[in-house]
Amino acid sequence: MTDQTILSASLFLLIAFGVERICRRWSVPSVLVLVAIGLIARPLLDSFDLQLTWAGRLVPIIGTIGLVLIVLEGALDIELRRERIGLIKSTLFLATAGFVICVVVFAMVAHLLLDLGPVHAVLLATPFAVISSAVAIPSSAFLPRKEREFVVYETSMSDIIGVLVFFSLLGSDGSIKGALLTLLGGGVLSLLLSILCAVALMLVLLRVEGHIRFVPLLAGLFVLYSAGKLFHLSPLIMVLFLGLLLNKPSLVTRFRPFHNWVGDDYDATLSELKTVVVELTFVVRGFFFVLLGYWTDLSDLVSPWAWLVAAFALAVIFGSRFALLRLMQMNPAAAGALGWIAPRGLITVLLFIHAREAFVLPSFLNGAVILVVLASSALILVARFSFDKQEKPG
Repeated sequence: MTDQTILSASLFLLIAFGVERICRRWSVPSVLVLVAIGLIARPLLDSFDLQLTWAGRLVPIIGTIGLVLIVLEGALDIELRRERIGLIKSTLFLATAGFVICVVVFAMVAHLLLDLGPVHAVLLATPFAVISSAVAIPSSAFLPRKEREFVVYETSMSDIIGVLVFFSLLGSDGSIKGALLTLLGGGVLSLLLSILCAVALMLVLLRVEGHIRFVPLLAGLFVLYSAGKLFHLSPLIMVLFLGLLLNKPSLVTRFRPFHNWVGDDYDATLSELKTVVVELTFVVRGFFFVLLGYWTDLSDLVSPWAWLVAAFALAVIFGSRFALLRLMQMNPAAAGALGWIAPRGLITVLLFIHAREAFVLPSFLNGAVILVVLASSALILVARFSFDKQEKPG
């Protein structure tokens, strides 16, 4: 059994690597192929009377690890400079406005059609309103650096806003007033604790010597992230701050006690950390989406209601997004590509799982979530086509 498990995991990683390489060459989001592999694997394994009974338990765990690594990877690519203030403002506006519009529309429909209370309706709407950085960031590699940074900032902020709102509602007493109080208190507390924890983790990396440095850093990061989730905070803020501080240590070393903490080899150390994070993210993301495909019940995907809900959700998501980009008076070439980069993915599935555990939902919504994830990821191909068309007008 042990040898079979090792063989299966190793073969999977090789297949996932091949999928990533092929998809990158053909400009196809790898999430589509990985989920398809999982969907096909289930009936094949069932025909041999083999079942991965642990897949349902493993999906949320792997998904959470992947979310942390994706946000950290994105933050490590961000350079904080004064000229970035405009970018931060525009991405914060787009992430917040897009989230609010989607939540309001989806919650109203859920309240009317599913007879859900206001809090439960917003809880159900939130997963569909959050852009998945786990899909968007790696899928934006074809964009120029400026637009790619826009995607990193916006999707990270969307994740943070979505998680903060969702768990504030989940941890409230069920009333709007209680949810707002939890959100306000949790937001301020999350911000303060995230800054302190991010600085502490950064100082650990700066001061630890020897070959083993990244494992304690990542272990400490996951400990603090899990602790924050237990207290219904938003530890993704800490992950984002840690990546930003590691990429610009002068934010901390400008203070007298830490003046000489950055050595001459820091750039090499940071480069090694980025490599480790990228490799781990590849492994976790691959496992997650294949297991997600395997975990999905095919009968949920053929439900007409699932397709109807998915079509409506996609219309609201991309209709509101293009309207907001036009309102921002963004460059038409950039808006044409960025308008289609709003995939739902890892974070959407994770939040939906939590919502489904909190209250009863119709089974067709399981299929609707997967359809929205697949369709919104596939639409990134339209972004690539739009970008290539602008680059080669002739």
